[in-house]
Amino acid sequence: MTGADPRRVDPDVDLRVPGDRGELRARPTAVLGVIAAGGVLGALARAGLQTAFPHRPTGFPWATFAVNVTGCLLIGALMAVVAAGRTRPLTRPFLGVGVLGGFTTFSTYAVDVRLAVAAGAAGTALAYLVATLVGALVAGWLGDAAAGRFLRRRAALAAPATVGGGRPGAGGSRAAGGPAPTGRADEDREAR
Repeated sequence: MTGADPRRVDPDVDLRVPGDRGELRARPTAVLGVIAAGGVLGALARAGLQTAFPHRPTGFPWATFAVNVTGCLLIGALMAVVAAGRTRPLTRPFLGVGVLGGFTTFSTYAVDVRLAVAAGAAGTALAYLVATLVGALVAGWLGDAAAGRFLRRRAALAAPATVGGGRPGAGGSRAAGGPAPTGRADEDREAR
């Protein structure tokens, strides 16, 4: 590791973003420990699902498909939460790299495709190949979009009610101390 920045814990952390710099406060040993612990938990969960729902080499590997799509959905949601700055320094390494990295399995995905082709189920292999790729990308986007929307709504509900340019009492909102609405939009607009 000669020449590498010894303070750098996570190579995809943007050091220009204050929230990302919080990960640097954690010691690398702690980061590796939470990644390893999370990886064990994620891999055990995946192995349990794949054992509970096995498939023949010619069949569609539903368990692995569900694991990868669900994992990508959760990774997208986690990234929205991390981007909003609502996590502690070891959250992303534990959940993102550890748990969800151990849970998702694109190596098994590749092996399943190869085994299906070798067993003479090229159609199943192609369907699985495309469905997993598209499903994982869409799930990641949906997870990020849904979590981002949820966090924005939650922040809006927690914000104090202000109307009329941010000045309390400047609009027609009773919560902001303004006049009671008349029930007619034209009269309300004229009153402002």
